[in-house]
Amino acid sequence: MKHSMKSPKQEQAQDQGNGQESDLHDLFLDELADTLSAEKQLTKALPKMAEAAESDELREAIESHLEETKQQVNRLEQVFKSLDETPRTKKCKGMEGILEEGEEMLEDEKDSSALDAALISGAQKVEHYEIASYGTLIAWAEKMGHQQAATLLKQNLKEEKAADEKLTELATAFANDKAN
Repeated sequence: MKHSMKSPKQEQAQDQGNGQESDLHDLFLDELADTLSAEKQLTKALPKMAEAAESDELREAIESHLEETKQQVNRLEQVFKSLDETPRTKKCKGMEGILEEGEEMLEDEKDSSALDAALISGAQKVEHYEIASYGTLIAWAEKMGHQQAATLLKQNLKEEKAADEKLTELATAFANDKAN
């Protein structure tokens, strides 16, 4: 029987060296790149949505969220840098699909009293997708001890939740009634 000359810490490090820690880190970076792509796609879509909005309140909310989204892009880039990684994107097909669906709805409701309700519906799908992405990224960052990354991601998540709540307020305040 052969005895190991390694300390318990060294054995634990070797056990973790089976790729699990590295796999989660790689997955985290991949999801981070996907989320950065999603936010960048959104910076291009939000001006079109704001222009299409019929109510001033909805237009202002979308324009305000555009400014937040630009800051979220900056924070995501800071997350990469906090990990000594170069910021990169991986085309987010999920966001691409949600935005394509939103464009179709916008076209279908162009001359309808339900236009703002449709815009809010599409925007809330975007927010819920982002909320799910940020929740996952935060959990993984915390699991790996990336506290600076988790803090930055939590700021983005807080803004996404606030945007979703604002959209719900607008829907119940006027958009859904107007669509009747």
